[in-house]
Amino acid sequence: MSEIRRISVENLRQAVPTLNAGEKILLSGIVYTSRDAAHKRINALLDSGEKLPYDLKDAVIYYAGPTPAPEGKPIGSCGPTTSGRMDRFAPRFLDEGLVAMIGKGERSDEVCKAIERNRAVYFCAVGGCGALAASRIKSCEVIAFEDLGCESVKRLYVEDFPLITAIDCHGGNLFKTGRERFVAV
Repeated sequence: MSEIRRISVENLRQAVPTLNAGEKILLSGIVYTSRDAAHKRINALLDSGEKLPYDLKDAVIYYAGPTPAPEGKPIGSCGPTTSGRMDRFAPRFLDEGLVAMIGKGERSDEVCKAIERNRAVYFCAVGGCGALAASRIKSCEVIAFEDLGCESVKRLYVEDFPLITAIDCHGGNLFKTGRERFVAV
């Protein structure tokens, strides 16, 4: 069984070169939720040179649209959404300094190249485990686009958030190697 590494968002930029596809991590720190509609608005803000709701440099985006928080909890179910829907925006965000993305599913070749070019990483969270993910989220604050409801941009503080390194900055890609291993069986 492979070792699980604990990494803080604050040290993620330095840790990225040491991560390899398939490696399991527990991430702690500030993460921002953002999905299709929010990405479109952030992209428009970049186009117009306006201030962003958060600095993309060394930021981590979690592709999620959490449900409302039940009584006494900071957030409702918060599972990952399909990352490919953000692929048209991801290379630009990575070029602006984004260090990591969290979601589920494969990424386009353009996104994979941008991950390598920018020494970034793509993590997968397990789909269907929104309640588990929510249990690792200690605080949640809407910081932009409140009118988008569950798709508003939220600042989350996560502790030991379970992730798998899916695409690393060296060209390692769990989606490709996983298929190759399966076909070889």
